[in-house]
Amino acid sequence: MILTSKTGEKKIAAWSKVIREHLRFIEGLEQIGPSVNCAADLMLQALKAGNKIIVCGNGGSAADSQHFAAEIVGRFSIERPGWAAIALTTDTSILTAIGNDYGYDSTFSRQVDAIGLAGDVLVGISTSGQSANVIRAFEVAHQKNISTIALVGRHDSTMSKDADLTVCTPNNSTARVQESHILILHYWAKVLEQEMPTG
Repeated sequence: MILTSKTGEKKIAAWSKVIREHLRFIEGLEQIGPSVNCAADLMLQALKAGNKIIVCGNGGSAADSQHFAAEIVGRFSIERPGWAAIALTTDTSILTAIGNDYGYDSTFSRQVDAIGLAGDVLVGISTSGQSANVIRAFEVAHQKNISTIALVGRHDSTMSKDADLTVCTPNNSTARVQESHILILHYWAKVLEQEMPTG
């Protein structure tokens, strides 16, 4: 169906504007290549040592956490063995029990304390970088000698200060930040598949 009305033309123009904004922002992310690749190396070392990747976030970042964990346990683009990863956002019984008994800020930290082991890597995803439950999870991770990676949209966030390594994609638009985060997660999955032993 081809839109020919003025309303249709406005919508096409709006769509083109979103595409241009997205492309400009994504092209500007080449400069964060060093931090993106350092994070990939940290996760690669953990998996090679037999450890796991733990992922968490809220809202859209919760969905990204599950997406990324699925690509590690399942696959991204090649046939290979599954690797150890878990998203802390999937078990509603655990989430609601912890939230009810200890408060929402403990939803991830309690799980990290229960299943996290020294040598694991915790990836916290947050557009604002201010998610209290992720920050608390980082605190517990440090106590257990678990490395932490913050994937955020603000340099001056609390998560950026608390993490061992920060990957920041700063933008005033939450949508653009979330789009960049899924690109980075896909890149990490690709790097892991290219560099992990598959035999």
